[in-house]
Formats: sequence, structure tokens, C-alpha cells
Amino acid sequence: MRRDPCRPPWSRRPPAGPHGLRSTRALPRAALVEDDAGDALLVEELLADTGLQHTLVWRQTLAEARSELSSSMADCVLLDLHLPDAFGTRGVTEIQKAAPHAAVIVLTGLAESQAGAEAVAAGAQDYLVKGSVEPDLLLRALRYAVHRKQAERANAELQANRLRAEENARLERGLLPKPLLSGSALTAATRYLPGRERTLLGGDFLDAVETDDGLVHAVIGDVSGHGPDEAALGVSLRITWRALTFAGHRGVGLLDLLEQMLVAERTRDDTFATCALLTLDPARAAAEVYLAGHHEPLLTAEGTTRVLDAEHGVALGIAPGLRHWFPTELTLPATGALTLYTDGLIEGHTGRGSDRLGIEGLLDIIDRTSRTDAEGQLDHVISTVRGLNAGRHADDLAILRLDWCSSSIAPSGDRRR
Repeated sequence: MRRDPCRPPWSRRPPAGPHGLRSTRALPRAALVEDDAGDALLVEELLADTGLQHTLVWRQTLAEARSELSSSMADCVLLDLHLPDAFGTRGVTEIQKAAPHAAVIVLTGLAESQAGAEAVAAGAQDYLVKGSVEPDLLLRALRYAVHRKQAERANAELQANRLRAEENARLERGLLPKPLLSGSALTAATRYLPGRERTLLGGDFLDAVETDDGLVHAVIGDVSGHGPDEAALGVSLRITWRALTFAGHRGVGLLDLLEQMLVAERTRDDTFATCALLTLDPARAAAEVYLAGHHEPLLTAEGTTRVLDAEHGVALGIAPGLRHWFPTELTLPATGALTLYTDGLIEGHTGRGSDRLGIEGLLDIIDRTSRTDAEGQLDHVISTVRGLNAGRHADDLAILRLDWCSSSIAPSGDRRR
């Protein structure tokens, strides 16, 4: 009797099998790809005799099987190696493409042991010889095949996670370089935290270097969006900034070159980046700040922290070529710190409904911090901010803090040009 391959799937839900596998879910969904109706009926009966609760779908050609597997999941595929439209290991390859998560067991003839071994080498989990299969053997083959496939998938996921971790580490080294301040009496403290667990780094970036003229230069920025493209663009901006700074570029000219690089490298026309440039001159107790759509720095001195009044300019990439950036000159106290940060530090929630922390909330946290050392204060502020937010707002967070004391810089106030 020849069965219609397009009829509803076979189902077997026996009250109990000979192996005591009542209501087991070891193989809930199976697909049989076999052009011979007699062999298909034999497989159906063998599956019933195993006692497995299962659903079995029968298709007679590879094309029909691919169509079926593209619209429904299968835990295991029983595949004949001799189909009207596929012969040998090609069928294994095509089934793996159509159902990458399904275990594949090939069905061979008595004289085809070599073909079975080749199918396993091509990616099948096992092979069975037609006419030599008993329920016990089929049960073991099904269970082991599914388990092996699950183990392969788990191993592949572990490998992918390892590669992702290595890529994240490379991106992090690019986004968070070691500040080059060996000749300066200033110290730098940095922090970077991704917005979500187990995600690629976002586009926040920072850096600080000292040039031969004794000036200390710092940058912090935030590329719009999250993911590998934004992280790569952030790394490119940071590396470009360092190279151009050592080459002597400053101020508006430097920002213009950074914007040209961003426009050339971005993958979307609406991608932009905010950034803040800081140049600090210890000999003159002075600093210069440029803001391109970014937050003003914070100045800590004499036990208090306040927002510096600085001129704002347009973010990079918003209006290429506009060059709408302005310098703000600052005079510095004898002992103090300048802190640059990205908006992940202030846009989280406060723990009171939907209220955002904001700059006033951040300053309140800093003022109530008992730690006086830079590293401890940054850790305390970050842990407090994240605790209040409780995971509700996910954004990357980057901080760069530069500290100096009276032995390295002359005292004064601050002024604007």
C-alpha cells in the first residue's frame, strides 16, 4: 500500500512501551525522508514499538522535506540516502541547512556501511542499516543522536561565546587604552561599563595623553547607538584622536578631522557622536575645553563638585562641515580634579517612579560620598547610580577623571573667554 506523503503526520501516543517510557518527551518531533512506502511503514511501526511518545512526519523527496522543515521544527530527521532528488551525503548537507538544530540519522542498505560512515563524516549523528534495526537499537540511536546534537550545539555556543568575549576584550582595549601620562604629575582614573550584560560594547570611548610640550590632552565621547558597528566607530575615533593629537592638531581643526573620519566610517547616515576635548596646561594652571554636543566637565575642589560653565557646540556628524565649536578657557585651583563622563552616568532612574537621576542627582551622590581617593569615589558613585537605576535604563557608562595637587599646578579660579 502506498501512503500519501501529504497526509497529516503520523502520531503515536502509547499508554506504555516495552521499555517503560510512558509519556516520555525524549523524541517529541521526528521527520522521515524516505521514498519507499514499505520502508516508511517499517520505520513507523518500529517507532511505535519503542514506546516513545512522538509525532512523525513522512516526506518522500528532499524538496518536500526542506519545505516541511522550513515551517516546522524537528528534533530528529531519519534520512534515506537514495532519494529521487538527492543521492548520498548531499541529502545530509541539505537537511542540515534546512534544520540546523535537528539530529540526522541516515538509513542505508546492507551493503552500504561505507556510505553510512561517509554520512556521519558529513555531519550526520548516526546511521542505521535497513532490515537490521530492532526497537531497542532504534531507541538508543535516537536518544544518542539527539544528545550528541545537543552537545554539538552547546559546544558551538560555548565557542561562539568565547570568540565574542575575545572580540569584546579587543574592543575594550581599543576603547579603554592606558592613558599616556608618564611625564605628568597628574593622575588619571577611568571606568567603562556596558549598558547590558553579555552584549557587545557600545560606542563610548575615552583617552588621555601628554605631549612633549607638557600639555595633557583628554577626550571622551559617545557614538549614538549600541553594538559592534558603534563600538568599532568609537575605537576608530579614539585612535584617530590620539594620532592627530600627537601630530599637533588642536581645537576646531581636530574636531573637524574627527568629524570627517566619522562621516567616512559610519554605516548609517544618521549616526553621530558627542565628545568633549580637554587640554590642560599645568604650567599655567589653565585648561581649554571644547564641547561637541557633550556634557560639561565636573570640577572638584575644596570638598565640593560643580558643573563647569562651558560653551556648547554641535555633535559630530549632525551637520558635517558646519564647524560650530567654541573654546572655553578655565583657570584651575591648586588641588582638584576634572571629570568627563558620558550620559549613562546621569540618565538612569532614581528609584522614585520614573524620575531620572540627572546632573543634580549625580552631584548630590558625589557630595555625600565619604571616599576622598579618586578610584574609591568613582566606584562608590557608579555602584550607587546603578543601584538606584536597578537595571531599568540600559546605557553604556564611561568616566575619565584627572587629579592634580598643589605641587603640580599653580592655584587660581576659573574664567571664560
